[in-house]
Order: sequence, then C-alpha cells, then structure tokens
Amino acid sequence: MKRMRIMHAISTLLCAVVLFTSIPMPAAALSSSKNNGNIDTTALSFAAEEGALSLECKSAVLMDASTGTVLYAQNSDESLPPASVTKIMTLLLVMEAIDSGTLKLSDPISVSANAASMGGSQVYLEEGETMSCEDMLKSVVISSANDAAVALAEHVAGDIDTFVRRMNEKAAALGMQNTHFENATGLDDTAQNHLTSARDIAIMSRALIEHKTILNYSSLWMDSIRNGTFGLTNTNRLVRFYRGATGLKTGSTDKAGFCVSVTAERDGLSLICVIMGAENRDIRNAQATRLLDWGFANYAAYTAPTSTPSPIAVLGGESDQCALQLTPFSCVVPKDQLSQITITQELKESISAPIKAGTAVGRVVYRLGENELGSAPITTSEDVPRVSFLTLWHRLLAGILLR
Repeated sequence: MKRMRIMHAISTLLCAVVLFTSIPMPAAALSSSKNNGNIDTTALSFAAEEGALSLECKSAVLMDASTGTVLYAQNSDESLPPASVTKIMTLLLVMEAIDSGTLKLSDPISVSANAASMGGSQVYLEEGETMSCEDMLKSVVISSANDAAVALAEHVAGDIDTFVRRMNEKAAALGMQNTHFENATGLDDTAQNHLTSARDIAIMSRALIEHKTILNYSSLWMDSIRNGTFGLTNTNRLVRFYRGATGLKTGSTDKAGFCVSVTAERDGLSLICVIMGAENRDIRNAQATRLLDWGFANYAAYTAPTSTPSPIAVLGGESDQCALQLTPFSCVVPKDQLSQITITQELKESISAPIKAGTAVGRVVYRLGENELGSAPITTSEDVPRVSFLTLWHRLLAGILLR
C-alpha cells in the first residue's frame, strides 16, 4: 500500500512538472493601460471652443496644471514676443540645477560686467558684486530683475550663449513647438526671433511649478535683499489681489505688449492662465482674472477613491496569489458632471510566475459618459518567485501522505 502511494506521488509529480513548464501566460481579459504602466489621461472633449470668451489680448491659454489639459485656448499657437515671461525658462533651468545639487541657494553668485549692464527691470547689481543664489532668485521671481537673471544664467552655464542654447534644448524637450529664445531676459530691443506662444508658456510654467521651491518666492507680495536694505515688490499684482494665486511671471515691452503667466489653486484645482499681447497692465490683469474665474466656476478636480484590489491568482508560483495595488488617478472635469464619473476595472484572471513587483496586470478606467477620462494601471505589489521542483515535491508528498 505504501509503495503504491509513493508510485502515485512520483506519477503525479511528473505530470505536475510537465504542466508547470508549459503554463502559458493568460491573455488579459480586457485591454491594458495605454502608456506602459503610467496614468493615461486622454484629451478632454469638453474644453471650451477656441476663442469662446473673446478675451482682450492677442492670445491666451487656460491649462490644468495637474494633467496639462488645455481648458481654453485663444490663438494659442501663434509665436509672439513674450517679454519677461521668458524668465520662466530661465528659472526652470536654475531650479533644475538647484534640485540636482549642482547649485545651492546659499552659493555666492558673482556679477559680471555683462550682467551689470542689463537695462529694464533690475536690482542695480554692480560688476564684481556678490550676492547669494537665493537673493538672485528672489530678484528675478519677484522683481523680474534682468541683471540677476543674467548673473544666474552665466553662473549655471558658464556663459550666456551656452545658457540660451540650453533654454532652446529644454523647450524642444518639453514639446514647445512654437518657441525660440535668443536671451535669458526677454529684452527684445535687438532680438530678431525671440518668440513663444501662449500654449508653450503654459507648458514651461507647468514644468517650473513642479519645482515646489519656486512657489515660496512667486507667492510673495513683498520681500527684500541686501540684508533688508533693498525692497522687492512683486510685479504680479494678482498674487496680492486674486484669491488662490501662487505666481508666476509678468512681462511687458513695446513689442510684446503686456503678458503674464498666472498660477492659482482653489479646492484642489490648480490652473495656469497665460495672457499675451494685452494693451496695458490693467487689461492684462483683468483678462487673467476673467479667465481664471471662468475656469474655477466651470471645472473641478477629480481624485479617484483609494482602494486595494483583491489579490490575483498565480500559476506556478511559490505563492498561489499575489497582492495588487492601484495607481492614484486624478483629472479635471466639468464641475456639474463630477458625480457622473463611472469606474470600470479591467484585470487578468491569473498571471504566471515569476512575478516582479510593479508588473501591470490590468487597469482601472474612468469615464464620463462615452468619454474616457483616463486610466490608471493595476500592478503587483510584491515579488512571487517561480515554484522550485523541491517545493513542488514537498507539497505533493505532504498532500499524499496526509490523506
């Protein structure tokens, strides 16, 4: 009798080995995420029609900062002179240097003759003067100082030509298709082709505010440098007078007219508003206020409820199941349709070992009517090794002997 059990165990083991080595990877029950494991947010079909608000400016854009979704556009892709809004790209390269550790806020920045010669908005730097990176940064963000912008650019890249080349390389990398920079300040008296578009400004503004430190300065109404002896007042009046405003950058020249990129947040919705080519400062600020008010009145931020999916079955693994996790998801939707979002889970029935943590096994799809707002991947949260022959033998033998 005992011999028969052993022979049966061997036979069963051989069958299991054959099955174990020939298990196919099950096909997904439904389609997987569209972008290889990252959150997928599709273009929304409920954005306002081009120029619907008829703003008093040459071009404008309203963008959701979280997803990059454009909610309103007016002549948004025309290349126009941006004046000091240019400095958003200058600040982006400086913040990248700071966040990478190659530049510290406490580092001393020396002023070259070239930097000291800059006209327009300035903090009156003198050749040979030394100022901390933080004070230089505040001077650019708050007071739009051209001399400080050039001093920072030269310090980061070695010379201004190299820095401008990096500005254009970064613009290309961000997908800014209608932009060409010739300097780090936006001064355009002698510039021939220093141009960008409202959409491109929104794109680089979004990239800049991902560096959260910048908001510590752009949201200030007043500050000072030189040990408190030189006062700074923000050129962006909306920081003081618009509820929720956090920045970002103004600009004006005879060629550009009056321009601004404003960032603001209310109730979890973060917006970027760009106005280009307004006739004067008051019109610029009024149109930015109007566009932001429209955005906050008509749109809301949606954050998907958090949950833990049930474990997935594992074939041929040390464990017969694997824990899963859901990637957080958020998007922007019309405020009056927030309660109409539906959630659908698309998940494989099983997965074959070996399994690495972070493997996509399905997705959760978020829809508003027939419109797919986006999807978030469902991934494994642990490793599951392929079962060894020894473990398989022990399982089978234990099961037989315990009968």
